[in-house]
Amino acid sequence: MKLYENTQAPNARRVRMFLAEKGIELESIQVDIIKGENLQADFLSKNPRGLLPVLELEDGTCIDETMAICRYFEDIQPENPLFGHDAKSKALIESKNRQIEFDGLLPLADILRNSAPNFANRAIAGRENVQAISELIPRGKSSFLEFLNRLEQLLTQNEYIAGEYFSVADITAFCVIDFASWVKIEIPATHCNTITWYNKVVTRASALA
Repeated sequence: MKLYENTQAPNARRVRMFLAEKGIELESIQVDIIKGENLQADFLSKNPRGLLPVLELEDGTCIDETMAICRYFEDIQPENPLFGHDAKSKALIESKNRQIEFDGLLPLADILRNSAPNFANRAIAGRENVQAISELIPRGKSSFLEFLNRLEQLLTQNEYIAGEYFSVADITAFCVIDFASWVKIEIPATHCNTITWYNKVVTRASALA
């Protein structure tokens, strides 16, 4: 199996962290997003949407979407479950993970894609000839700060994002917060619960993935 990815992309990192938690090693093929390699014919033959990461199975099947890839490995190696232990925990993890994707990751993408010169003509991931809109930057920042406030409140109740166990939702939140440093946003010093949670997650071996 091969994983087409980019070490700087948060979604690819989410998969790497998941694999590290499972103890799974794959061949990694780097696709340079800045240079637009994800929009070239070779990669588009793997994923016509031009998005990373992509898992290529031994039979040539290509699977895109971060969570689809992670679920594939959860099913073939269910030990150390990261999607939950029962119906309730699975539903909570799914809910929290989706919230983080929509409320945290998407605003960051808006900020980066509409402010970075390299994406001036690629303001939507996987597409060309889409002009950046600078007016979206402050909206993205405001939305992300609201996300951080909700995350802090959530972590007053839970040790981890979805309860007492580390899960894929923690992986998503951790990668999102690290990605925020690209646009110079950090966890506010007043968010003590988030800082405690982050300092716990960063000590995991998978955090180096």
